[in-house]
This record gives sequence, structure tokens and C-alpha cells, in this order.
Amino acid sequence: MSSIFEITHELSLNDVEKILSNDLKLKLSHKTRIDIETCRNYLDKKMADNKAPIYGVNTGFGSLCDTIISNDELQTLQENLLRSHACGAGDYVEIGIIRIMLLLKVQSLAFGHSGVSVSTVERLIDFFNHDIFPVVYEQGSLGASGDLAPLAHLCLPLIGEGKVWMDKGEGFERTEAKNVLEEMGWEPIKLQSKEGLALINGTQFMSAYGIYIYFRAFQMITWANFIAANSIDAFNARLDPFHPELHKLRPHNGQVDTANLISYFLKDSKIALEDKPQVQDPYSFRCIPQVHGASMDAFAYYKETVTREINSVTDNPNIFPHLDKIISGGNFHGQPLALAYDFMALALAELGNISERRTFQLISGARNLPPFLTANPGLNSGFMIPQYTAASIVSQNKQLCTPASVDSIVSSNGQEDHVSMGANSATKLLKICYNLETILAIEYMNATQALEFRRPSESSTIIEEKLALYRKVVPSLENDRYLYDDIQKTRKFITTQKLVLPTDRLGELNES
Repeated sequence: MSSIFEITHELSLNDVEKILSNDLKLKLSHKTRIDIETCRNYLDKKMADNKAPIYGVNTGFGSLCDTIISNDELQTLQENLLRSHACGAGDYVEIGIIRIMLLLKVQSLAFGHSGVSVSTVERLIDFFNHDIFPVVYEQGSLGASGDLAPLAHLCLPLIGEGKVWMDKGEGFERTEAKNVLEEMGWEPIKLQSKEGLALINGTQFMSAYGIYIYFRAFQMITWANFIAANSIDAFNARLDPFHPELHKLRPHNGQVDTANLISYFLKDSKIALEDKPQVQDPYSFRCIPQVHGASMDAFAYYKETVTREINSVTDNPNIFPHLDKIISGGNFHGQPLALAYDFMALALAELGNISERRTFQLISGARNLPPFLTANPGLNSGFMIPQYTAASIVSQNKQLCTPASVDSIVSSNGQEDHVSMGANSATKLLKICYNLETILAIEYMNATQALEFRRPSESSTIIEEKLALYRKVVPSLENDRYLYDDIQKTRKFITTQKLVLPTDRLGELNES
């Protein structure tokens, strides 16, 4: 496979995964290069022929949109824009997310409706290809006029200011951007009219979080169903609730897919074939298709929204050379993402909510399992306290599910009087996703321990094979030990071990 990915006008989530996992380098296609040049040439001609104010080109920004800027100050205007807006706060954004931000900024500018020069886009590509990642901070974006503060930090190094992460041989270190440009032999970019605004307008901060979460969330949705299948056999639950005829009566896609997936994971289970004394199981087992399925449907909507967003032009104003128009609008507003992220927060939190309930049932001493899944309860607490930990994290996720998208605080002297707060939706969604990984890890610890109390009966081939791999990482709990390490090792196991889905329909969630 070529080590180069050519930026065109379409970018799928599958493309993004290939770029990131194979460390592909970026290159503008011939067509995108022509589109960018055509747009820039049109803007230059428009400014030479027309002295009328054009927002963000020869005017101030936000509520200063009626302030006219002279031609000899346009470069300073654009550079000042980056400087003044680089006022983020909070923790550093992860380098993996910054990498996606750079990719998405190039992708959006490559459509040729932003008025930037090819050299500016290629410098962003240089940063990406040489693993030079601007330092960006989590807080500061209202998710409406684009992700102004984060994108200003992302693009400030283009003019030789701000800081970047660079691998010095012993991991990434922060260093001054001007020093890196000198080291690479690159001159700072001299921004032309409109370029600074094009760089900081856009939803690439929110979108990068969305993509980063997408890959982690897909892994967790798959594992949530696999772990639930472990728990079903561990709790000696019935398989009737997963019968396909039942779900034909209520054919939500996610519900049908979940029932099929559970059946697939348990298709040759010996435990599942044993007679069950109970008529019904608790909802956390019996309603897995309905609860997990609803989250899977939410995930499908989330994927569709993110995919559409990364193939959009989200700066302002937008330039249409073929129409001879420059149109000022609001494509930078993050409401579509904010709503999707808040919905996804609920979906992931619910997967954790029902997972913790299954953990609670497994340690309850029911179904011929010892209390807290220890052979010597009393002397040993066994898995008593990991359930506390899971319950605490579930509670935190519920608090994080308060929708950011219902809030709006007026900014820019009332010019920006409704904002999406989508950046806050994005950052808290990542926390929920990380929390879910820990909650599911705790359920898997309990389910595998409980399965071993069912011996000599065995679960399905796929479950037993994965359990054998897991036991090489985390041994069975015979006597009390330090469980923090077990939780972390289990979390790493489920976030790195791939599960192959059984059908094309289920696999569609991970195809673009």
C-alpha cells in the first residue's frame, strides 16, 4: 500500500482510520490544488476590483464587522486574529486528537471555498507529515463561530508563534514553534487576506474529538455485547430473550443486531444449553437487546453526523468563484455536532449503567455463585469493592450527561447571541467514553471469574478462547489482592483486543 494519502473532496471514517493506523502522509490531489488556487485568485481579483467591505477580508471580526481595515494592514489583521484568539485554557488536548484536527483542517480548506493559499494548506500538511503537533487546550470554544480558541492555537505556529509538540527521541516535548520552524528550515507563513479567519473558523476541534471517540466507542459497543454474553452464561441466564422471532415484532436495527450478536457469541455454549430453573432473568440480562440496541442506533446517527461534518466547509464567509459571490453565513455553528454528541453521551452512559447492574447481580450470591465471587467470603472481600468503583463511575457519567447543547451564553457584544457549546459536548463525551471502558472492564473481571465457578461446564468457543488469552494478563482471583492493576490491565485488554463481527450488517457500523 502507498504511504501517501491524497486529499480529495471525500473523506470517510475508514479513510481516517487507514491514515492514522498506517501513519500515511498527506498530499493534495491535483484537483484540490486547482480548486484552492482558483478560489484564492478569485478573492484577490475581487479585492482589486471591488472596494466594498467583505466580512473578515477587509473588516474586523464579530461585532467589529463594520470596521474597515486598509489593504496595507490586512496581513497584520489576520495575524492579530490568531494571536488574540489563542486564549484556550484547561488541560492539553491529546496528541492523537490534534493529529486529527490537522487532517480535518486540511480537508475542509481543500474544497476551495475558503480563500486560503496553497502554501498555507501545505504548511499544515508539513506539520502533519513531520509529526509536529501544535499545543492545543481543551477549553475555550463555544462551538459556534467555529472552534475559535482551539483552532487559533492549532494554526498560530504557522506564523512562527505559539508552541508545538515534537518528538525529540524520548517522547513528545513542548517547544517554541519559531525554533521548530528554524530547525526545519521553514519560513513563517505570511497570511493574506481572509486566511486567518479561514484557519480559525470551522468545527475541526469538535469533529476531531468526534472521530477519536468514534473509534473507541465502536470498540466498546462491540465489547459491551461480548462482555454481556460472558455475563449471561456466568449468571446462567436464559437465551429466550435473544430469539430472532421475538425481535421481528419490534425491528429496531440496533435491537435486532444486538440479539443476533449475543446469539453469535453464545452459539455453541454448553452452559446456554443447560436447563434453567428460573422463568425469567433480571432486566439487565433480559433487556440487553433493547438497551444495547438503542445505544447502537444512537451510534449509527452519531457516525452519520460526524461523517457528513468532516466532508463539509465550515468556515465563514464562503467563496463561490463560479457564482461570483462571497456569502457570509453560519456553517461554523456546531449545533449538529452538539446534539449528536449529547445523544451519544446518553447512549454510552446507558451501556455503562446496565453493565454495572450485571456486575451487581454477579456478586450477589445468586445462581449458585459465591458472594462476591470468592471461594472464601468473609476472610476475602473478593469482587465486593470493584462494584463500588463501577457504581461511582456510572454516577459520574450520569452527571456528565447533562446536555451542553441546551446552554447558550451571548458573546461578542450580542453579535454571537446563540452558541452550540458543542466543544463542551465533545470533551465531556470523551470522559464518558473513557469511563465506560473502566466500567466494562470491571464487568469482564467479574464475568470471567464467575464463569470459572461454572466448571466443568463451558461457555462458547469464542468466549473460552478470549478468556484463555485474558488469563495470561490477569489471573483468577483466589485470595484478595491489589485490584487497581487488574482493572487497568483489563481495560487495556478490552481496548486493544479486536472482536470480529459475524455479519455484514453488523459490520456496517465500522465501514464508511
